[in-house]
Amino acid sequence: IGAGINGLYLAWKLSERGHKVTVFEKKDKIGKEACSGLFSERILDFILQSQILVQNRIESTLIHFPKKTIRVKFSKHFLVMSHAALDKLVAGLAQKAGAEIRLSQSLAINDFTNFDRVVGCDGANSATRKSLGLKDPDLRLGIQGFVAHPDTSNQVETWAVKNGFIWRIPRGEETEYGIMSDLKDARPLFDEFLTKNNILIAKTASALIPQGLIIPQNNSITLCGDAAGLTKPWSGGGVIWGLIAADLLLNSFPDFSKYRRELERYFSFKIVILKASTKIIYFLGFKLYWLLPNNVKIESDAIFSGLIRHTKRNR
Repeated sequence: IGAGINGLYLAWKLSERGHKVTVFEKKDKIGKEACSGLFSERILDFILQSQILVQNRIESTLIHFPKKTIRVKFSKHFLVMSHAALDKLVAGLAQKAGAEIRLSQSLAINDFTNFDRVVGCDGANSATRKSLGLKDPDLRLGIQGFVAHPDTSNQVETWAVKNGFIWRIPRGEETEYGIMSDLKDARPLFDEFLTKNNILIAKTASALIPQGLIIPQNNSITLCGDAAGLTKPWSGGGVIWGLIAADLLLNSFPDFSKYRRELERYFSFKIVILKASTKIIYFLGFKLYWLLPNNVKIESDAIFSGLIRHTKRNR
């Protein structure tokens, strides 16, 4: 249920294995519009065909705190691409493999019995999750907009704010600005930033960003991706984690109990550690900024894994 990246990836891979797959998408078109589309090179491990979508390559990022700026250099690049274009690409791969995609059509809980297995990939506000009576994950708000200013530089900028950050991403032919923060704070913080920096954005898009790990104890219905609250605590990014979860599901299919165990084994500790480390970094950045390094070199996914290769501190 849901023709986002996780649902389409699962449809593609399950169809390749000979399963009969139907994807139900309530919207009338495919393509997530509110997403920064900044992925580690690991995206190519899952969807090699996506290399044709790369708009820019990012080598480093500046993290601005009120009195401290940290430069993080990535030993492997981040890739800038359109999330909507990625969805459409994988939709084509799924259909070519034999999956059926039904647009403008949702699936009610009464219809679940018509299928051997149901996977809810229907986003942060998952109707599948709600139909099972499961709690909602913690929610933040992501907002993004674009400026018609070409920028092919290889550095992202971020500004730390309460429970999130503002970002600037060079996308080649244009520049993207966005924010992730609490539901009530995101819009006023973003508007204040844009006004202060004389940035004019004609149109913005927004999306809920879930955080948690919510998997049903059900042998025939499960969740994947944003529907399961599966995003990185520090960045809100969910594509790579969602695809990792999808592969765990594929390796366990059709045993959803095994999938649940594997998912919890892989992600539970990482989520706890990342939540704690994010709080510590923000506390240091705002209160004890002199303890933070000036420069950090890491793997592109090391903010996720916590492997710091080199730091240089103030003396």
